[in-house]
Amino acid sequence: MTTTNIVMIGVSTGGPIALKRLFADLPPLNAAFVIVLHIPSGMDYRIARSLDAVAAMPVALAEHGDYLRRGQIYLAPGGFHFTLEGNSRIILEEGPRVNFVQPSADVAMESLLKPLKQRQIIGVVLTGMGKDGAEGIRHIKALGGVTIAQDKKSSAIYGMPKAASETGAVDFVLALDKIGCKLVELLAGSEEPLPHND
Repeated sequence: MTTTNIVMIGVSTGGPIALKRLFADLPPLNAAFVIVLHIPSGMDYRIARSLDAVAAMPVALAEHGDYLRRGQIYLAPGGFHFTLEGNSRIILEEGPRVNFVQPSADVAMESLLKPLKQRQIIGVVLTGMGKDGAEGIRHIKALGGVTIAQDKKSSAIYGMPKAASETGAVDFVLALDKIGCKLVELLAGSEEPLPHND
C-alpha cells in the first residue's frame, strides 16, 4: 500500500481552465495528485502538457501498472476508468460508462482504501455538469479522508460540486483560489521534505 498522501480531483466542464489556475499557484506538495477529468481520448495528452507547463510538480498521463509517486500529478486518460490497487498501483480499464462518463471520478474515488496511519486521502470536486464524484466524496469521507468542493460562484458549472455538497460529506466548500491554500494547509508537515528523486 502506498506510503504517500493522495489528492484525487474530479472535474468536468470548465475543468482545464480551473486546473491550470489551481496548479499554477500550488507549490510542490507531499502527495500524489490524481485528476479525473471528463475528456475523450485524444485530448488528454494535450491537456497534460498544458498543465505541465504551469504546474510546479510534473504532470503526466497515468499509465496502467505504474505506481503513484509523491510530488507528481497524474491525469486519467480518456476512454478508460482509472482505479488504484492498494492505494498505489494504477489500473486502467475499459468498460461501461458510469454517470455517462469514462473516466469517472466515482469509480476512481471508490477504489481507494483506508490509508495507512498518518497518511491522508483528500477528495476534491471541481466545476462540472452532472453528479459524478458525489458518491466518491461520500466514500472518501467514510474512510476518514478530507473532502473539498468548489463553491458556486467560482464554478463554470455548479452541477458536480453541488451534488457532492448535497451528500453532507463535504468538509470544505471553497472558491477555486482558496482550494490550493487549503491543500497546502492540510499537507504541510505531513512528511519529510519532498525530494526530486523519491
